[in-house]
Amino acid sequence: MTEQNPFDAMMKMGQDWAKAMNPALESFTPKGFENLWPTMPKETMEMFFGKGINPDGLDAKTRLMLTLAGLTVLGAQAEAQIRLTVRHLVEAGATKQEIAEVIAQMGMFAGVPAMTKAMELATEVLEKDESA
Repeated sequence: MTEQNPFDAMMKMGQDWAKAMNPALESFTPKGFENLWPTMPKETMEMFFGKGINPDGLDAKTRLMLTLAGLTVLGAQAEAQIRLTVRHLVEAGATKQEIAEVIAQMGMFAGVPAMTKAMELATEVLEKDESA
């Protein structure tokens, strides 16, 4: 008797349910989900993540740079989150140089493979932003 892995069974059940509810989800990718999340305006980010929370604290751009650093140190595995953070950093006023420096600095802590992956993801977003 072969027992199915409970995680695999749960994933299959969820996928089957999603396909039954909306057949288009069969070809849906996590990267496609990123397109559903809009880039917040700089003022909104500042209100929720920056000086709006604590007038004497960090601004939204600095908080997002810290987020990018943390995502890089974690091994740059959260691809959607890195791309989203880079999009928001650009909106918050970060330059390409600043974004690259944050990622490069994390190479000392995360290692070259994580730094390289994060840099590739950031470059993908920045190049897409230039062509728009």
